Amino acid sequence: MKTLRLRAGKERSLLRRHPWIFDSAIAKGGADAGETVRVEGEDGHFLCWAAFSPVSKIRARAWSFKEEDRIDAAFFRQRVALAVRARQLFSLPSDGVRLVHGEADGLPGLIVDRYGEVLVAQFLSAGVERWKKVLVDALLAETGLVHFYERSDASGREREGLAPVTGWLAGGDGQGTELTIQEHGWRLSLDVATGHKTGFYLDQRDSRRRFAELARERRFRRVLNCYCYTGGFTVAALWGLREAGALEGAEVVSVDSSLPALERARAHVALNGFEGADCQFLDADVNATLRRFIDQGQVFDAIVLDPPKFAPTVAHAERAARAYKDINRLALKLLAPGGMLLTFSCSGGIGAELFHKIVASAGIDAGVDGYISERLGAAPDHPMTIEFPEGEYLKGLAVVRKL
Repeated sequence: MKTLRLRAGKERSLLRRHPWIFDSAIAKGGADAGETVRVEGEDGHFLCWAAFSPVSKIRARAWSFKEEDRIDAAFFRQRVALAVRARQLFSLPSDGVRLVHGEADGLPGLIVDRYGEVLVAQFLSAGVERWKKVLVDALLAETGLVHFYERSDASGREREGLAPVTGWLAGGDGQGTELTIQEHGWRLSLDVATGHKTGFYLDQRDSRRRFAELARERRFRRVLNCYCYTGGFTVAALWGLREAGALEGAEVVSVDSSLPALERARAHVALNGFEGADCQFLDADVNATLRRFIDQGQVFDAIVLDPPKFAPTVAHAERAARAYKDINRLALKLLAPGGMLLTFSCSGGIGAELFHKIVASAGIDAGVDGYISERLGAAPDHPMTIEFPEGEYLKGLAVVRKL
C-alpha cells in the first residue's frame, strides 16, 4: 500500500473527518490516478484511506477514517447500499431522486440520479473513475434497474485530468434519453444526454413546491422567472395559481438565453394543461432584460432569480459577488411593495452568510428593504453532512419587499 505523509499541522481537517487533502498539505508520497493510499500524519500515525489524484489541487479524497477498513469491491457495494437506503429516510414526492451525493455519501466525486427507470451518473474524481465498474454493478443490483447512462462531462473531470465521457453504461436498448418525471402535482421532461448536470435540477424540487404554495396563497398577478431553464418555477407558479382559482388574468414571464431550454419550458406549460395561460418566453440576456423592464416602469408581484454557478471556487467569489449583487439590485427595483423575491446561489464559493450580505447590499443600492421570510436550500436527497459543510452549495432566500 502506497503512503502519503502530511506536513506538520496539516492533519487537523482529517481529524475532523473532512474528506479533502490538498496538494500543499502533502510532504511526500504519491500513487497512480485513483489508487488507494494510506494517509499518515507527520509522526506516522494513521489518518485515513484515500483515493489519490496526481493532477488535482485536491490531491486525495478520503474513503474511510477507519484503519481496519479494506477498500475493495465489498466496501463500495456497502457504501452504495447505504446511500440508496438513506433516501428512504426522506419523503420524496417525485420519481426523480438523487441517490448518491458525493462526499455526503462517502463516495467523493460520484453523483447518481434516478429518473424513473433510468440511472444517470457523473464520475468526477480519479477515485470513483478507477472503481467505475464495481460502482455501476452495485447501483444496478441495489436498484434493480437495467438502464444506466453516464454524463461524466462536467468541468470537475478536467481538473482531475480525466477526459469527458458520455453514453450508456448498461441497457439503453429501446430506452431513449428523453424522459418524463412526476414532481409533486406536475410533470417535467428532460434529456439525460443533453440536459444540464445529469439532465435536470433535482436540487430545486422543494423550492419549486414552495413557490407553488406561495403562488396559491398570495395569488400573484405578475410573475417573472429569470434564468428559467426549462421552466420548473414557471410550472410551479401556474400550478399554484390554478389551485387558488387565480390563473385567469395572471401573467408569467420566463427569461433565459437558451432557446432550446425555452422551447422545453413552453412544452412543459402545455404538458401540464396550461395552454391558455398568459405566458411569455423571452430568449434574452437576463441582466439586459431586467434593465429594460425598469426603464419601462414594469413591476412584478413575484420574481425568481436562479442563475448559473457564478463562483465555482472561492477564488471566483469576489467577481461573482458583483454579478449576484447586480441582478438582485435590479430585481428588487422591479418588485412591487409586498411582492416576493426568491433568489438563489448555487456557487460553492459563495457561502450562506456572504450571499445574505450580497442581497442586503443589493437592497441598499436599490433603495429597497425587505423581510427575509424563509431560507431555502437543496432538497433532502442532496444532503449536507456535519463533517462536510461544503455540501451546502445551494442557498436561497425568500425576500418580501416592505410596503
